[in-house]
Amino acid sequence: MADLKLYDPFTKMQFTDEHCFLCGTTITTADRTPVFGEWMQKKYNLENKELLLLDKSVTTFSQLTIPCCNQCHTNYILPLEEEIEKASEADYEGIQSLNPEKLFQWIGKMYYGTLVTELIREKDPLIMPENPVSENPQMLGKFRTFYQVLQSLRVPMVFSDFQPCSLFVLQVDPTEDELPFEYQDELSTMAFSIKLGPVVIVCKLLDNGIISKALGRLYKLTEGSQLHPIQVAEFKAQVFYAAYIFNVVPDYFIRTIKPEDEQLVLDTLIDDVTNEVFNPWEPVAYAHMLEEMLKPWSIREQQILADPTRPLTFLTDDMGEFKTIERFVQ
Repeated sequence: MADLKLYDPFTKMQFTDEHCFLCGTTITTADRTPVFGEWMQKKYNLENKELLLLDKSVTTFSQLTIPCCNQCHTNYILPLEEEIEKASEADYEGIQSLNPEKLFQWIGKMYYGTLVTELIREKDPLIMPENPVSENPQMLGKFRTFYQVLQSLRVPMVFSDFQPCSLFVLQVDPTEDELPFEYQDELSTMAFSIKLGPVVIVCKLLDNGIISKALGRLYKLTEGSQLHPIQVAEFKAQVFYAAYIFNVVPDYFIRTIKPEDEQLVLDTLIDDVTNEVFNPWEPVAYAHMLEEMLKPWSIREQQILADPTRPLTFLTDDMGEFKTIERFVQ
């Protein structure tokens, strides 16, 4: 019989090295799992690459691990990593063929693993962050809701007519692509991007696919095309900015469990009556986001907003159709 009981570490803020991040089982400090899969670390030579945490301490990809019991590591984490690794060997077609729920779980594990590390570090920080995550009830509430659906990794779970995230899979033109791997996330907005060779996955967690619909036309324009890295950067800016102005948190409800049930069925509700789904789109704020993404090309805000009514774009032409760029000329 399936174990359908969910674990909630947020009730007692049970973020320690002695509790499995996925099921809460008491473990030893030696029981860990990598936040970033070992196959990915080896493939892209990430083991000694440094990561800066919120308390200003520095870790590396290989050192970034989270508490995990042997059962969860063996039965859930390793099979998921193996599935993603196998899919990535076929590049864009392989990643595209994956069940979106698997991509959500894989990205969610990396995102949540980083979050758990930050929460554990806040108990004994190198330098206390200006806005500690553990002292922000609104943020903790959002993370708690996210963790509820992330447990689909461990507990058989069906999402009724929704996916808890927006996913975009892009393919990169190799002509001027010099980065084999790249990773970015925004803890507060739950936006995430990872580059695996010629494939870039961009995700906004916990939006029930709303941003996928909002950017649906733009995403459809890219289908079947290889994007220049500057176009990938702009697409990421679009998603990350949409995540920044996204203004609601879904609620999830578990249907009544019957004795014979082998899985949980979740329904969802978004309060779009008392809250606007998106805060107003502001050209200057978007320009700041785009400028950050376009740093490798030294494109500044004044260039982006030369025409304030139409921010600079590399993705579409004057007719709104996809623009092909093989080589970028400043």
